[in-house]
Amino acid sequence: MRISILAVGKLKSGPERDLCSRYLDRAQKAGRPLGLTRIEIREWSESRAIRSEDRKSEEAQQFISESPPDSVLFALDEHGTNLSSVEFATSIATFRDKGTADLIFAIGGPDGHGSQVLARAHQKIAFGSMTWPHQIIRVLLAEQIYRATTILSGHPYHRV
Repeated sequence: MRISILAVGKLKSGPERDLCSRYLDRAQKAGRPLGLTRIEIREWSESRAIRSEDRKSEEAQQFISESPPDSVLFALDEHGTNLSSVEFATSIATFRDKGTADLIFAIGGPDGHGSQVLARAHQKIAFGSMTWPHQIIRVLLAEQIYRATTILSGHPYHRV
């Protein structure tokens, strides 16, 4: 199964990009024996539309066009479900075991996700009820994907 993080906004060089890359590299290596064949980030610039709804709609079109039709889409959304790390790992394993080819995590822009993304999402997930900058949420998501690979492989990184 391929895992993609699709994100509005581009990370500049710096500690956030380095940390995100480090976790994704670890996840890629740990995930290969688990059947996770590729873990990547694809990003694009925020819409320059004036109205919030227009920005969300334009960004949603990008998410939809970047997501294969049969992919499973998780939208990161402050109103989503809070999952434990074990629940997150179990969800990844469940879709892998069902033969899902592509698992997508969508990180919206400053205005959030457009209705098209929310309607298409298999699940909306939140990393708490706080709003996070996209740089930080990428690092958190990358770390949780890595943590999921360690949980699924029985590695002691995740201690309960």
